[in-house]
Amino acid sequence: MKECTHDCSACSEKECAERSLLENPHPQAKIKKVIGVVSGKGGVGKSLVTSLLAVNMANLGKKTAILDADITGPSIPRTFGIKGGVEGYDTGIMPRITKNGIKIISSNLLLPEETDPVVWRGPIIANMVKQFWTEVNWGEVDFMFVDMPPGTGDVPLTVFQSIKVDGIIVVTSPQELVSMIVEKAVKMANMMKIKVLGIVENMSYVVCPDCGKKIEIFGGGKTEEVAKRFGIDVLAKLPFDAKIASAVDKGEVENLGISYLDKAVEKILL
Repeated sequence: MKECTHDCSACSEKECAERSLLENPHPQAKIKKVIGVVSGKGGVGKSLVTSLLAVNMANLGKKTAILDADITGPSIPRTFGIKGGVEGYDTGIMPRITKNGIKIISSNLLLPEETDPVVWRGPIIANMVKQFWTEVNWGEVDFMFVDMPPGTGDVPLTVFQSIKVDGIIVVTSPQELVSMIVEKAVKMANMMKIKVLGIVENMSYVVCPDCGKKIEIFGGGKTEEVAKRFGIDVLAKLPFDAKIASAVDKGEVENLGISYLDKAVEKILL
């Protein structure tokens, strides 16, 4: 260590305080804050929460972007009604822009057809995430949301190691099994020394159309138990809502006009 040349590529020392795997973003990108949206498993609404957070932030007048790091299961473009590809220039790849000005990059924008599968091995997928960070000309961005793939595998590890993430939002659903898996995501963030801003519980309840009563289909309290154990906040509870589902299916998430994520947005703005 005393003879360190600061050339990490030629170094065999694994436990080194000087070693950093962080990648610089595109030279013309000025990204102020990066928020990762993670989950311990798929199917809990992580991409929905990412989209709603971005819409809320854009509605506040913030320059907002989404990096869709869920390479094999991308859904962000469809949520915003964006189809077609991206264009590349000498200055880099240009992200697509939604009608409200949210910048987006996703593997679905690089495929001939949005239904084409991405049949790649882990290292190639992880490298594409790096390219989204380093080769896309993001310009000025106040808040970038990274829609992570589920679990704690190659891509989440690559994001945490390659991108300076300022904090993460963990998305879960009320089932006991899912809450248990959330602990894995929280523990991974703690291992990587990434701040956990809080938990968003999706599919938390349904509102009775007759009496207005909230019905917790999966039961309640499990997410609160996990949050209390780790000393973090439950930032929001999203219901089963046909309006949300319809807007996502139509690619009109920016038209919802409702928000359940005010507390989460406030936490991010701090």
